[in-house]
Amino acid sequence: MDRLFSYPENQNLIAVGPSALAALEPPPPTVDFSPAEIVRHRMAHWRGVQAKTVQIISHEHFEYSFKQQCHLLVAVEQGVRYDGETFVEGLPKSTIRNYSHKLVFVPAGRKFFGVQRPRLLTRSICLYIDPHTVLVDPDLRFAEAELQPRLLFEDSGLWETVLKLKAQIGSADPSDRMYGDALGGLLAHELLRLNGATAALRRADRGGLAGWQQRRVIDFMEEHLAEDISLQLLAELVRLSPYHFLRSFKQSFGEPPHRYWTARRIERAKALLANPRASITEIAFDIGFSAVSAFSAAFHRITGQTPTDYRRHLE
Repeated sequence: MDRLFSYPENQNLIAVGPSALAALEPPPPTVDFSPAEIVRHRMAHWRGVQAKTVQIISHEHFEYSFKQQCHLLVAVEQGVRYDGETFVEGLPKSTIRNYSHKLVFVPAGRKFFGVQRPRLLTRSICLYIDPHTVLVDPDLRFAEAELQPRLLFEDSGLWETVLKLKAQIGSADPSDRMYGDALGGLLAHELLRLNGATAALRRADRGGLAGWQQRRVIDFMEEHLAEDISLQLLAELVRLSPYHFLRSFKQSFGEPPHRYWTARRIERAKALLANPRASITEIAFDIGFSAVSAFSAAFHRITGQTPTDYRRHLE
């Protein structure tokens, strides 16, 4: 089956607006709001998952609806209304007034609809999940699972994963694309757990990467440190599925690819910082960061120092 989400290659953050959305073919899935002008969005995508923040900016009455061939998970950070109702096909409607910190899950093909007059301006995160391309263990058969609808429920595992994905929106760290892909797989696994579909599965231990696979992927990483590379490409280099590559890489190197790649970038940065003529900004861009703040944060997280402090200690 064709992918439900189609985007330009190597584009992780998308500027959202009428002209930007119109340029995407096919358009990404979305919850439709009426009136449309009362909502603001930020959006990013990874393998099989699109994340979209929703910020209502008016207290006027509004409606929303959704029905597409992808799963939808909504995490409501703030939701308090004077009146209204929320409906997911297959479940009784809810008229609860305070639904902050609640989740809604809409399986592919089900209708989702709501109407309300907000008391507090609604904030939520919508995650659109393509069951055919999300990075999940093929043995789980996620695309074939008959996931059940859920309305205004709580689940700490899902909530934490949603917030981690939200934190990646707008990230200037090039390795966060891989992290987002992996989080998408975790999200799919959490949904299966919620559905009771993973308890009986026994996973075979496939072991780590073979020697030739380790050499090929590490050589490629070193040659392309500054580039935004997907898990899909790395997996293809060693003839594995993205899911099994992720597990095998971690078993071989003790950490997931995005952390390994970040650490290698920081090692390259240390060498560049030894040159006093190179600015911090130039070094950040040279190793693939699109913002100095993201570079500084990653450098401090790994070394315990800012790039400036590290350079000062070299003098």
